[in-house]
Amino acid sequence: MIEISDLVKFYGDKKAVDHISFTVNRGEILGFLGPNGAGKTTTMNILTGYLSATSGSVKINGHDILEEPAEAKKCIGYLPEMPPLYLDMTVLEYLKFICDLKSVPKDQRIRQLAEIMRLVRIADVSDRVIHNLSKGYKQRVGIAQALVGNPEVLVLDEPTVGLDPKQIIEIRNLIKTLSKNHTVILSSHILPEVQAVCDRVVIINNGKIAAIDTPNALSHKLAGSSKLSMIFEGPLKDVTSKLRTLPGIIAVTPVIEKDGHHQIEITVDPKMDVRKSVFFAMASNSWPILEFRSMDPSLEEIFLSVTTNEEKKRR
Repeated sequence: MIEISDLVKFYGDKKAVDHISFTVNRGEILGFLGPNGAGKTTTMNILTGYLSATSGSVKINGHDILEEPAEAKKCIGYLPEMPPLYLDMTVLEYLKFICDLKSVPKDQRIRQLAEIMRLVRIADVSDRVIHNLSKGYKQRVGIAQALVGNPEVLVLDEPTVGLDPKQIIEIRNLIKTLSKNHTVILSSHILPEVQAVCDRVVIINNGKIAAIDTPNALSHKLAGSSKLSMIFEGPLKDVTSKLRTLPGIIAVTPVIEKDGHHQIEITVDPKMDVRKSVFFAMASNSWPILEFRSMDPSLEEIFLSVTTNEEKKRR
């Protein structure tokens, strides 16, 4: 769906993007991450046709953004970090204006706008002036303008910035819904949000790709092995002896005992999923599991590790 090949961008003598290459598959939600000044926004602006690259190529659904800009841009809906809203218009007036800009056929506009407003849940404010809307509704209107024209690709830059926790959850669920019919590139500094919704992540630092993979795969690479934490009731010695016999379990380490409950850490081969075998081993012996969770590094820890290591290499 999206092919970025050997992309380079200079601002004077400053190389903001340094030979970046990656692809985004149809129907995928890709997290695009990087610290401030890493070249992330520049890459997104090139991808959406707002900037030209110094060298390299970007293809959207087979259309080169430089050689076929009109065809490529028809495939893209873009929500910048600051939504491009005309605050003195009503929501419906604004979306009709966007239809004009995107040359949406007039016989399709009423149906399309009704569907978009239903999807992003702004139909109830369609007659209100945008200036009077809350931050959350303004973000929804911004997403709505990106959806006008039914583009195959959505590029969302910080779609939840400044929102409260309830609004963040609503936008996150909306993004998941949109991915059923659109390929999504999501940039955000709220890394738990990215981990919750993205199929893969690209981490960029100092203009270069520092890491690219699924969140789980990056977590396993960083940790070297995978760890689980379990709290249970039962005889500690018997439980640890039993678990150590299961395939894929490397080590079992007692952590703490409190109020008759034991907590242990289970180190496992990251290539194997041992959760079912652990569950059945505990259940067959009537040892209740009270808590069972992964201890793998979070995306925040991965991000800090990758970007910090890249900084050390540069010194």
